[in-house]
Amino acid sequence: MTKKEARKRLEMLREEIAQHDHRYYVLDDPIISDAEFDQLERELLAIEAQHPDLVTPDSPSQRVGGPPRAELGTVRHETPMRSLDSLMDEADVRRFYERCVRELGRESIPLVGEPKYDGLSVELVYEDGELRVASTRGDGVVGEDVTENVKTIREVPLRLRGDGGPIPGRGGGGNRVPRHVVTRAEVYIPIQQFEAFNRRREEAGEKTFANPRNMAAGSLRMLDAKITASRPLRIFFWELAPSSTERPDTQWESLQWMRSWGLQINDRATRLDDLDAAIEWFAKIGAERDSLKYEIDGCVFKVDSLADQAELGIKSNSPRWAVAWKFPSRQRTTRIVAIEALVGRTGALTPVASLEPVEIGGVTVANVSLHNQDEVDRKDIRVGDWVLVERAGDVIPHVVQVIVEKRTGHEKKYRLPDHCPVCGSEAIKPEGEAITRCVNTSCPAQVKERIRHFGSRGAMDIDGLGDKLVDQLVARGLVRDVADLYDLTVETLVELERLAEKSAQNLVDAIASSKRDVTLGRLLGALGIPGVGRALATELAAHFGSLDALEAASEETLLEMEGIGPTLATGIHAWFADEHNRDLLGKLRERAVAPKPEARAAAAATGPLAGKSLVVTGTLETMSREDAEEAIRAAGGRATGGVSKSTDYLVAGASPGASKMKAAAKHGTKVIEENELLGLLGKR
Repeated sequence: MTKKEARKRLEMLREEIAQHDHRYYVLDDPIISDAEFDQLERELLAIEAQHPDLVTPDSPSQRVGGPPRAELGTVRHETPMRSLDSLMDEADVRRFYERCVRELGRESIPLVGEPKYDGLSVELVYEDGELRVASTRGDGVVGEDVTENVKTIREVPLRLRGDGGPIPGRGGGGNRVPRHVVTRAEVYIPIQQFEAFNRRREEAGEKTFANPRNMAAGSLRMLDAKITASRPLRIFFWELAPSSTERPDTQWESLQWMRSWGLQINDRATRLDDLDAAIEWFAKIGAERDSLKYEIDGCVFKVDSLADQAELGIKSNSPRWAVAWKFPSRQRTTRIVAIEALVGRTGALTPVASLEPVEIGGVTVANVSLHNQDEVDRKDIRVGDWVLVERAGDVIPHVVQVIVEKRTGHEKKYRLPDHCPVCGSEAIKPEGEAITRCVNTSCPAQVKERIRHFGSRGAMDIDGLGDKLVDQLVARGLVRDVADLYDLTVETLVELERLAEKSAQNLVDAIASSKRDVTLGRLLGALGIPGVGRALATELAAHFGSLDALEAASEETLLEMEGIGPTLATGIHAWFADEHNRDLLGKLRERAVAPKPEARAAAAATGPLAGKSLVVTGTLETMSREDAEEAIRAAGGRATGGVSKSTDYLVAGASPGASKMKAAAKHGTKVIEENELLGLLGKR
């Protein structure tokens, strides 16, 4: 290939790769396979290797990063990058809006609303369409030069897209790029990629990042851009800065100009006619927060007209025409005052930290599970430590990390006891397992938790069997296992504290009803067989048809069932082989607990989900996960607990399980949202 031919081919490859990058990362609409894209990049790299003098700054090869630098340089912003005033409640936002309206002499003014990303702000400068320099916000006047690192972000065009026609909104179509373009943007890391990255670091014994923002900031400031290139950085553009040679009349038009040049704009940004529309939109974004693929901590509102912005002006370090309305914090620092071991229904000893109470996301958090001794050791959590605690959405709070800098030397390391704190029996941790267990199956703590689980809504659904009542039943020796519930009488119950005759009768009726109406799947789920959740319990019931058949099943027979591996088969078989469990099943039979078979044969043959296997993860809006699984089974589908190669759909609600999402990606399982599930069920 001659140099002339090489130059021409490289120009074609650069343009083609840039177009495919735009379709993949910005439009989410690729038109070629990953393998075909890789082939284009390999060809480009091969030609550039033969003709290094033909390498240009906007070549895709420049995204991988150059040699490590001794330090980051500095860049002075042409116009300051000012921070926004943060407001926490509606009254403050109203005062902001009313001031703007009053000073502009209007009855109302339109605003532009955008999510407030929890990332790192940057400025990108393009000269004649080509990316020349990228910098962090820094102190607002001078930032760090991160040009080489920003080039590694595939959503960032190294050359802006433009066809030479008029600028949008200035005389018709086209998307001509001005000579000098200064854009502002937010670099972030998607939640799923952040969690996967942290898991890999955990497995390698390396320090994890506290949150996606910290990881994004650290990644963008790397002296070695090759490390940055290995991090899953993404970007949203949100401003066309005043120092650009041309700007439109409004912020909304600025977003459209940038979009036309190939810059990634958030699709939730919207133009709002007045304050009421802004307040309504803020509530909408808040409701969607947990379903987003990236972290946000509020919404930004800007006066739409750029002329109005100029008239309103700025104060010391923030514009008077924009504010950030923040959501309640979901991460707070607090101190661990004690750690104690709680005993669960399977005998598992779980270390639970008592905290100095702190409000997170509108909920007061005073206790947090530390899961197991391995987790305590890995994070080096000690009594007296200051810790960062997170509560994302409605999930259980967890300790993100210890704030080592606050240690005084008086903190105490913690180890789970080698004897059960409730019954005093030996507590052992089997080799290869993370859980320490009390060996006494008659331990009162285990009995209480088994009874609570047995009577819960997703199990036998015994209304009125509350925690305090269970404590009394076990403490007085009235209930030693779940079968004893069916021996309770009104006369016995009225002797308990705070239980009148009517309440006692209602409870006896609820217990009796539970054994008449229960299906085999519900009973299996209620028994607390290790590894058998509600979905698998229903599958076992449908597969074996009766309790007797499942009880007699060998490990080999269990392995024949789809979704059951060797470990689970061994655990289920061991549970049914255990003498205490066999006695319990005998007692239940004696008390006429006779479960009905799963009524799903007709649906399995004719339902809209006949022959399909689905897994539900995360929090759904219109129904609970259990209700969704029942609806799937009623429609003839299989609702299983884990994603495998035979899974047809993964239904992902808010805060989906990372392991299930990863398995879906591995097996090529189609991921659908709740509205798509409703469509498959014929409910929409």
